[in-house]
Amino acid sequence: MDISTSETILYLAAFLFCVGFTVVLTRRNLIMMLLGIELMLNAANLNLIAFGNSSENQFFILFIILVAVCEAAVGIALVLRVYHFYKTSSPDQISDLKERA
Repeated sequence: MDISTSETILYLAAFLFCVGFTVVLTRRNLIMMLLGIELMLNAANLNLIAFGNSSENQFFILFIILVAVCEAAVGIALVLRVYHFYKTSSPDQISDLKERA
């Protein structure tokens, strides 16, 4: 990869990370928060791709993809169980310490 391609990939990764971070901070829906975390992990993958093509970097990229897939599967399972128990996916309404009306 030449320098302009690497810079473009880094800008894209920074944009994806900022969008993911914004989604995590602003959304009050568990599924949207998980999507924001996935965007941030993909931004980290793009950074690893931009910084080199060695076999060690490919191992780390594969590892991060594996972690992202596992995180998505476990996260969706948790969200479904929480929704089944509380009948809502809003984190503000989920608490055992609040009094139930």
